[in-house]
Amino acid sequence: MASTEPDTSRKPRRGIYLLPNLLTTTGLFFGFYAVIAATTGDFHLAAIAIFVAMVMDGLDGRVARLTNTQSDFGVQYDSLSDMVCFGLAPALVMYLWVLGDMAGLDGLLGKMGWVGAFTFAACAALRLARFNTQAGVADKRYFQGLPSPAAAAGLASLVWFGHGAGLEGSLVVAFAWLVTVVTGLLMVSNFRFYSFKEIDFRYRVPFIVIVALVLGFALISLNPPLVLFLTFLVYAGSGPVLTIAIRRRHRHEVQQRRAAGHEDRND
Repeated sequence: MASTEPDTSRKPRRGIYLLPNLLTTTGLFFGFYAVIAATTGDFHLAAIAIFVAMVMDGLDGRVARLTNTQSDFGVQYDSLSDMVCFGLAPALVMYLWVLGDMAGLDGLLGKMGWVGAFTFAACAALRLARFNTQAGVADKRYFQGLPSPAAAAGLASLVWFGHGAGLEGSLVVAFAWLVTVVTGLLMVSNFRFYSFKEIDFRYRVPFIVIVALVLGFALISLNPPLVLFLTFLVYAGSGPVLTIAIRRRHRHEVQQRRAAGHEDRND
């Protein structure tokens, strides 16, 4: 008589989920292409490629969750792709645009260009490593430190705008270096940035939200790189402001609890 018990000796099925990892690979391609485009002087294409990589990075995770195809392989692959697209690519594109001009300066200043680019890349690696280790315990409403895609968007939009406007000179180099280093440090800071993960696109929203989105797209169409860079500045500045507000609210709540406890003891 044949046994009706399930065969538990079979090995687990091998392989990877195609769709989310295909999106990750597409993002990785555009991150790599950004560097190639920058080496040939096509900085506007390099910047656009980084933004396309951002779109792919936003899609692969959502697609994996919607199709229930999350995997440890996908998580690791996505993190490595992020390092290329949002760490190395923007740092190299920025260096090839203007930071490399600092190599002609005398002494220590001649090395500050690649030091600034390396600082950004290293901070992106540290940011991604910290995010991976805190993924299970962090408050999903906020990012600790500026997220690497937003940091990459800041550098890419600056390169896109500056190259299109023909900006050059020592002041442009100094400003680009400052933006690169400060953006890198923001990634490894303890400032909290709103994550927008609580937004659920499956539910209805007020009509005014759609109107605001239409106006936003119209505004971006006027001058995409400038509007995107200004948006980055607003988001980058929101982290310190949000952190200060949260700490003040927490301090006020602690004071209220202490005052309430003191009144209870007096009663």
